[in-house]
Amino acid sequence: MRWWHIEPVVRLEGAVFPDDAWSAGMFWSELAHARGPRATRRYLVAHTTEGELAGYGGLVATDRTGDIQTLGVLPAHRRTGLGARLLDALLCAATRDFDCHEVLLEVRVDNAAARRLYERFGFVPIGVRRGYYQPGNIDALVMRNERPDTRPQRHQTDQRTTTD
Repeated sequence: MRWWHIEPVVRLEGAVFPDDAWSAGMFWSELAHARGPRATRRYLVAHTTEGELAGYGGLVATDRTGDIQTLGVLPAHRRTGLGARLLDALLCAATRDFDCHEVLLEVRVDNAAARRLYERFGFVPIGVRRGYYQPGNIDALVMRNERPDTRPQRHQTDQRTTTD
């Protein structure tokens, strides 16, 4: 992800997570740590072959532990394998670029589709954060993957994922 992706990503973020969307300032802050020799973040965007932004994802790495910060796919592009491709790319970055031995994430307890995706990639529940998602006061399920280098087969889609 690059600075010119922030505005369209914020629009997509609002469509995907209307109650607790990240602001442009939050994405700017994340991108400030995504470049250079001390980079601790990786943010990806995915476009359709027509150039439409279809999804995005982000990872933070600290002390060999990765944390999936965000993963969003527009409803029109769900069930195409795009979420799996983005997650796969983030896990590859966690192991290859940041030498992570585990990856964590939080997911809304009421997001069954995302939970199934994460479970398919080897994430297991390790706890609950009560009232984590605001303003809806929705609990977050904390999940961990202790083998981020072992993932299901890649999915073929018409989207392309870039590391810009």
